[in-house]
Amino acid sequence: MSNTDKPSRNRQFLLAHRPVGEPGPDTWELAEASLHEPADGQVLIRHDYISVDPAMRGWMNAGKSYVPPVEIGAVMRAYAGGEVVASKHPDFSEGDAVTGVLGVQEYSISDGKGLRKVDLSLAEMPIYLSVLGMTGMTAYFGLFDVGEYREGDVVVVSGAAGAVGMIVGQIAKLKGSQVVGIAGGPEKCRYVTEELGFDACIDYKAEDVAQRLGVLCPKGVDLYFDNVGGDILEAVLSRIALHARVVICGAISQYNATKPRGPANYLQLLVQRATMRGMVVFDHAARYHEAAQAMSGWLGEGKLKHREDIVEGLEQFPDALMRLFRGENTGKLLLRVDH
Repeated sequence: MSNTDKPSRNRQFLLAHRPVGEPGPDTWELAEASLHEPADGQVLIRHDYISVDPAMRGWMNAGKSYVPPVEIGAVMRAYAGGEVVASKHPDFSEGDAVTGVLGVQEYSISDGKGLRKVDLSLAEMPIYLSVLGMTGMTAYFGLFDVGEYREGDVVVVSGAAGAVGMIVGQIAKLKGSQVVGIAGGPEKCRYVTEELGFDACIDYKAEDVAQRLGVLCPKGVDLYFDNVGGDILEAVLSRIALHARVVICGAISQYNATKPRGPANYLQLLVQRATMRGMVVFDHAARYHEAAQAMSGWLGEGKLKHREDIVEGLEQFPDALMRLFRGENTGKLLLRVDH
């Protein structure tokens, strides 16, 4: 990196307060920090895209979870993709395209741990943050490992127009299943059926989910992939089949609730001898290559569609995050960082 293009300042979003309910303007501080050269064993990365994910809301909370909470005053945790602009690390060179947990900021210094090189001649960076990234890994392992997918399963997916849900449903269709999506609004439901190829989509804003499932899945739901929780989880539990599997991937309807609620009819799991199991994609890190190979194959064959919803500008992060909870995105939500 030449002296003429060497950055000296770094804009970053810091967690200023732990929110109660929805994150508000006082949750964040948009700060500017000085940027230093990487030390031995480090790389300096320019962020081009930042992933905006529902899990971010949980990372703001104090208390025990699958990862430590973001500390007050720290850069907000986020997946990002960009370019190595300076390197003193033996495994990375200037110009390498990389992804990793790099934070909501313009630049980052990394010791290389958890950093993944990607080939931009094969796919653009947004795809490595969506279907070929954590989104695709979550869909793959959630369906096959946690959900124990079986041939002939009747599969229901909530958040079907979202980043993970749209991939889960398409994979299940590739395997020959009947797939029913649940999404909010006629436009999203049309996208799920007409573009993604789901057999049907229930508009939870206008339809009775349990009643529609009774019509669409008369023998019950074998595998439910849940991204939303709350009332929709309860509705699907009322229609599960014998030995059904319920994958708890997320619960976006509950993340901002001051008094989160679970399903009152959880005894359906007993009646139907079903299982409900949570999943965290990090548990499958040793096998990411397996999922990436499968996804790449389906993409190359034109069998897997994806959609990235890109918001321009780092400063739009607070509103972009709330778009998730307002249900305004279709597909994988990303920030494009302007430099």
